[in-house]
Amino acid sequence: MKIAVVGCGAVGSYYGARLGCAGREVHFLLRSDYDAVRYNGVTVRSFEGDFHVQPKCARTPDEISVCDLVLIGLKTTANDQFPKLLPPLVGPQTAVVTLQNGLGNTEQLARLFSPEQILSGLCFVCLNRVKPGVIHHMEYGMIVLGEFQRRAGPRTQKLAAMFRDAGVPCKVTDNLAQAQWEKLVWNIPFNGLGVAGAAGYDAFTQIPSANSQLPSVGPCLPTDKLLADPRWEKLLRDLMLEVIAAAGALGFEIPVAYAEEQIERTRTMGAYKASTLLDFECGRPLELESMFLEPLRRAQKAGVPVPRLAALCKVLQQLNQPR
Repeated sequence: MKIAVVGCGAVGSYYGARLGCAGREVHFLLRSDYDAVRYNGVTVRSFEGDFHVQPKCARTPDEISVCDLVLIGLKTTANDQFPKLLPPLVGPQTAVVTLQNGLGNTEQLARLFSPEQILSGLCFVCLNRVKPGVIHHMEYGMIVLGEFQRRAGPRTQKLAAMFRDAGVPCKVTDNLAQAQWEKLVWNIPFNGLGVAGAAGYDAFTQIPSANSQLPSVGPCLPTDKLLADPRWEKLLRDLMLEVIAAAGALGFEIPVAYAEEQIERTRTMGAYKASTLLDFECGRPLELESMFLEPLRRAQKAGVPVPRLAALCKVLQQLNQPR
């Protein structure tokens, strides 16, 4: 199987490296990290044991050409690059798997290619890219794999088996949309409040509109800081319950107890900085559209009151301005 990885940050590099170590033909499509990865390969420092792989490297998709599988690890802020980066890699039989966060990514891909070719892998993993070609893998690693708008077929089962053979726990879901909302139960509060914490608790709770001015920006709040402060922990829990209510109104039943399970699991992560925190600290655009604004729109369209999510989106939009 010929595999292309588009978007070789922490997520794309980690899973691409796992597949490469398992003997798969993996091609990394690279920009700024091209020289580092071409000469030094990818090193993963993992709690499960460090490993290194030397993938094939390319600067343009035409150098790679059509693949059997395309893994998309791009930040969703780069989704406007889909029409430029993906067509040279995708033939009629290519499976296109987005490993991105949030909602709307599969729909964008389905406007470019046949919907039957589109899948999504939801990544439950703690990792960061510490420098070009070097990934720090701290905990977890499971992928939940599903197909866009239909039940999983034999191809999805084969892909899941391929990931498992590479040492990646992989489950298959017959309801991808349900799984996406389940992941948002964690992603929205921990990514969102971790960044919003930089504006302070009062700014989050009192900001009246997107045009309001925020006070000076302080440090972000990793998971341990959020859970150590009762005010932030309550907001975390309340946001989770809003997401669960929105999912239920859309036909995706998530038990209320799921929120508490996610909080307790997060306590084991220590001072983990979710991806949105790292983007904010590095001055990169935040993944607002897919992870926050699209869920907000769908919740409001379903008639579900989500005041905390709406307030969070306003704060994040303010913080997302150039600094």
